[in-house]
Amino acid sequence: MESSWLRAALRIWVAGVLAFLFVPIVLIVLYAFNRSNIESWPISGFSLHWFAVAWHDPQVRSAFLLSIRVGLLSTALALLLGSAVAYALHTFAFFGREAISLLLVLPLALPGIITGIALNSFFSFTGIQLGTLTIVIGHTTFCIVVVFNNLIARLRRTPGSLAEASMDLGARGWQTLRYVTLPLSATALVSGALLAFGLSFDEVIVTVFTAGAQNTLPLWIFGAIRLGQQLPEVNAVVSIIILLTIVPVILAARLAGAGAITRSPYGKVPSSETS
Repeated sequence: MESSWLRAALRIWVAGVLAFLFVPIVLIVLYAFNRSNIESWPISGFSLHWFAVAWHDPQVRSAFLLSIRVGLLSTALALLLGSAVAYALHTFAFFGREAISLLLVLPLALPGIITGIALNSFFSFTGIQLGTLTIVIGHTTFCIVVVFNNLIARLRRTPGSLAEASMDLGARGWQTLRYVTLPLSATALVSGALLAFGLSFDEVIVTVFTAGAQNTLPLWIFGAIRLGQQLPEVNAVVSIIILLTIVPVILAARLAGAGAITRSPYGKVPSSETS
């Protein structure tokens, strides 16, 4: 049985880790509301001035719109390609299936700088001009992994007898996919799309090698911090990014948990588990 001092030590350790992770983020958000343009503690006063400055900055607005556009396009491509591969690997047995699964996970497992350099070399070799298209291609490489992992995990936990019953009743493959498989895996697809958008929206490393002269919002922040200019405005923009990144993650977590438990007249019975 655990002693009281051990439980207290574990609580202190967990609190220290959480403070190490989140205190800097809290400070950034607090400084975003700082009335002064100097980051000093205690804060001299609270104001929304820097949010107004960021909103009326044309560079910030263009970078924000580019990040939204790239995130939506990357998520759409990742949904199309990741779901197609997940359904294929789950449905069909063929030589090299496990190798394909490993290759799909590699872009997320490899350091982003390796992926970025590889893509930059490929675009230079093929003569493709760096711009929005190359950013979308770069982001899609790791967004596919998120969609694929979410969906394949859900499919592996879905009873195969449901699809077999559908086909026994005369449904064709596309009908089974539309009326049985897709409804059972819809929350996994939506949660994967939300996570993919969140990853794309705040990605920096791969974007540095694929953006060219374009500036996404994270790249604008990186440049402003490196030059040491507009730091109060940067704090306001970072606070907005934190909000826009947290919301998809929370929604994805809630949607992924939607299929974990279903209610029946006899109580709770497990259904398709979360991905």
